Amino acid sequence: MQLSPDQIYALEILGSGENVFLTGKAGTGKSTVLRNFLEHENPETTAILASTGAAAVLVGGRTFHSFFGLGILEGGPVRTIERALKQPRLRKRLKDIETVVIDEISMISGETLAVAENIAQQARGNFQPWGGIRMIAVGDFAQLPPVTRDRPTPDWAFQHEVWERSGFRAVALSTVHRCPSADWNDVLNRVREGNCDQVVRDALDARLKPVDENEDLTRLFGMRQEAENYNRKRLGDLKGEPTVYPTEYRGDSMAQDQLRRNCPVAEELTLKMDALVMIRRNDPDGQFVNGSLGHVRALRDKEVTVELLETGRNVTIEPVKFEMLNADGAVVATAKNFPLNLAYGTTIHKAQGATLDAVRIRLARLWESGQAYVALSRVRHPDRLYLDGWDPRSIRADESVRSFHDSLPSGNLS
Repeated sequence: MQLSPDQIYALEILGSGENVFLTGKAGTGKSTVLRNFLEHENPETTAILASTGAAAVLVGGRTFHSFFGLGILEGGPVRTIERALKQPRLRKRLKDIETVVIDEISMISGETLAVAENIAQQARGNFQPWGGIRMIAVGDFAQLPPVTRDRPTPDWAFQHEVWERSGFRAVALSTVHRCPSADWNDVLNRVREGNCDQVVRDALDARLKPVDENEDLTRLFGMRQEAENYNRKRLGDLKGEPTVYPTEYRGDSMAQDQLRRNCPVAEELTLKMDALVMIRRNDPDGQFVNGSLGHVRALRDKEVTVELLETGRNVTIEPVKFEMLNADGAVVATAKNFPLNLAYGTTIHKAQGATLDAVRIRLARLWESGQAYVALSRVRHPDRLYLDGWDPRSIRADESVRSFHDSLPSGNLS
């Protein structure tokens, strides 16, 4: 894939050795830039960290919490720091690491970031920011917020002193690669800012179109159980007998349990001929990406043939291993199965980062800032977006996020 000028510029900044905050709107290729950067980094001295276990499995990394020994911050920051610093392996890990990359930074709270920095400083005996570790944060605060307990508002990382101390150089991608429609991208920008003006209302009303229940698209739900129930129903409506592919787990039993909860494939993958599926891996040859949709055209022991919706091309999907890494980066458990999910329904949270061919959404009863923006920005073209209904109260953005992005250097975010 040819990089856009702003992606090339971002790679130059990432190569500078500074602490960097790589951001940009949905579909601007943050993950592409990060992959290009990491190809030239030493995996022994560069840690790729994700905000959740599920995200860590997808990016082949570790969780932020496990790497810094945070647990769930039980007992508060002071007790968390005391527990972490009693771990010799954690101290060695932090002394040996040179660069830390945090993916989906919006989902890491300010308190969590500050506690991790304190641990790094004490473990390294270095009281510069992060104990001298180079930090790269990637994400978009206009998307999903951190899970914050006992607070009425999100504890955004950028609001904490640790963010200013880190001295991040902000680089914002602006060229949208996912969707070519300038008009629709303008609508998304307004939704991103929580702006439900007449332009947004007209655009969303135009997407209120009746849909055949058998239409080839993915419904996005707020709750996981809703998505799972809908997938079971739609699979049951298909003719023929199901083929079940059990996921093969290996490794430490406790790590296997974690992997069962966080792996992008289920413990049992149940498919039928003609089932609508989502591919959960990027193809090195570029035939498909994480989120590509297609129909099952052949089911065999060692391969599944999928006809891609976007191109009509048949691709052969083989089983792959998803790995669970421990805090030191060692593989402690694996799960092997076809990288496929039933694609009739998924959650907005699981769809973050994915590019979908066609989407059906009910924009109502959403409770988090950024949820509507994430849902609406998954699709390649607005003609393949269908709304069952929408509520203006679901179009919401956090005012502090808007102010933060406005404060970024001009010319880095359009």
